[in-house]
Amino acid sequence: MSTNTRDHDIVLLGASGFVGGFTARHLARSAPDGVRIAVAGRSESRLRGVTEQLGVDWPRIVVDTGDDAAVARLASSTSVLATTVGPYLRYGMSVAAACARAGTSYADLSGESIFVARSILQNHETAERTGARIVHSCGFDSIPSDLGLGFAHAAAGGMPIVAATLRVRSLRGGISGGTIDSLRQQLAEAAQDASARRLLGDPYALTPGPSVRLPGHRGSRWGKERGAWQAPFIMGAYNQQIVQRSNYLTDWSYGQLMRYREVVATGRGAVGFARAGAVALATAGFVGALSFPPTRALLDRVLPSPGSGPSRGAIEHGTFVLDVDAYPVEGSPRRTRVAAPYDPGYGGTGVMLAESALSLALDELSDRAGVLTPMVAMGERLAARLRAYGFTFEVGEVD
Repeated sequence: MSTNTRDHDIVLLGASGFVGGFTARHLARSAPDGVRIAVAGRSESRLRGVTEQLGVDWPRIVVDTGDDAAVARLASSTSVLATTVGPYLRYGMSVAAACARAGTSYADLSGESIFVARSILQNHETAERTGARIVHSCGFDSIPSDLGLGFAHAAAGGMPIVAATLRVRSLRGGISGGTIDSLRQQLAEAAQDASARRLLGDPYALTPGPSVRLPGHRGSRWGKERGAWQAPFIMGAYNQQIVQRSNYLTDWSYGQLMRYREVVATGRGAVGFARAGAVALATAGFVGALSFPPTRALLDRVLPSPGSGPSRGAIEHGTFVLDVDAYPVEGSPRRTRVAAPYDPGYGGTGVMLAESALSLALDELSDRAGVLTPMVAMGERLAARLRAYGFTFEVGEVD
């Protein structure tokens, strides 16, 4: 469907929320002149506050994501719709489906396996017919993982990969109420639905699965490797589902037997051991506590609520450095260093979502449509945009 007669180039849904504010701020400073941007949400007064604070005259659209007709009109009015309104399992399905039907490209910040798996089932074939690019996980989950592995694979000559590992070298930043609520909703759904529960730990939850599955291919564990200690990264289980979908969408170009995992590097010796144990226990304890109603009720009293986040000072001092190492069946292993001087969950994610929306709206991309991944939909075009704002995607050999 042609989008050149639409009212807007980009609509940002959820612009008055915490992460939505960062996304709107970046769009205001980075969008080229002439790009037609609008903001959408439930409250006209809050949307007006956003546009007045930014000093822009963007149109403001009041919409309730529970009103299917209004969501359909919104999707049909724009070339690209970017949304920060989560949990997506609760608020995102109607938006993604409306975009797929309207031939409108879509970007979100989902890290929710159940939502994305259901979106693929419902929207992939429709989006292929209409030409829509439905791209989930356009933030810290999962652009660094997805682009990092894609670039390392390309640097290895496109050879099939035996194994790949993302190591968190450093990460400084806070956790948002929206992120916690997404995890809370997903765990609640899994508790009631056995099929949903199986999705959470399945590396191939977002693909039909390879013809051969290796036994025990379930991610990473706390342990020691090459003299250094490491612990599982809390978003590794989800991120591996995204990179395996990129693998599937490129005809298993990474290799059907590729093992992918994500870990937090904690150092050597007794200090590294203690840090790894603390990270592993804290991760397991947090997820476990959110899984059971009594402990979840206690945590809800102290955790940030949806729409809130850490102080601006904490966000301004955020950074992250990640290494994605790929080991091909032949040739030298390759590493992508992914880094940025931003809090990963706020400033960094706002930049990533905003530049994803601009890439979908303005860049010359492949004709590929459907429920895609950041790497398959945008790849190097998106990386080039992010480099212009301080991101690093540097490929080299593994030490």
